[in-house]
Amino acid sequence: MSVDPMTYEAQFFGFTPQTCMLRIYIAFQDYLFEVMQAVEQVILKKLDGIPDCDLSPVQIRKCTEKFLCFMKGRFDNLFSKMEQLFLQLILHIPSNILLPEDKCKETPYSEEDFQHLQKEIEQLQEKYKTELCTKQALLAELEEQKIVQAKLKQTLTFFDELQIAGRDHGTSDFRESLVSLVHNARKLQNIRDNVEKESKRLKIS
Repeated sequence: MSVDPMTYEAQFFGFTPQTCMLRIYIAFQDYLFEVMQAVEQVILKKLDGIPDCDLSPVQIRKCTEKFLCFMKGRFDNLFSKMEQLFLQLILHIPSNILLPEDKCKETPYSEEDFQHLQKEIEQLQEKYKTELCTKQALLAELEEQKIVQAKLKQTLTFFDELQIAGRDHGTSDFRESLVSLVHNARKLQNIRDNVEKESKRLKIS
């Protein structure tokens, strides 16, 4: 058997070529042994039908074992040649061939290429940080908009309630009521100012 570990072939096939050849060798040996046993049984049955046969089962067994050793020697000789052909031509990956997962190693990178890649990585990291900060700012602004929207909704609800209350008291247009309210408030403010001026004048006199 070959002593070359052939690890690259094992990476591709999922098993070492030597393991494959060993299993083939064992399978051939087992088959040869089974065939010789079957031949021996046939010979013994044939001898039972021959009267006054001088061959005993022990002699038949010795002859079978001798023939088995002869066949095994021939088989070992042929198998070594077959193994060499298999490992060199069939189960071998040429040195100029790369597996798909190793294609990235096909073109070697120089120091300049490495520096360029390092720079690209740093730029991508900075871009990621910037986008992360932008995202956080947008989320904060979104929260503020939610708060403003809630307050606006609360204000609109308040005006709706005022309009309903005005309708209940005979005021049909809420805008007119609001304008009238502002006008009356200004009148009251003017009256208060006049009262304060008059009070000050009386105190002085």
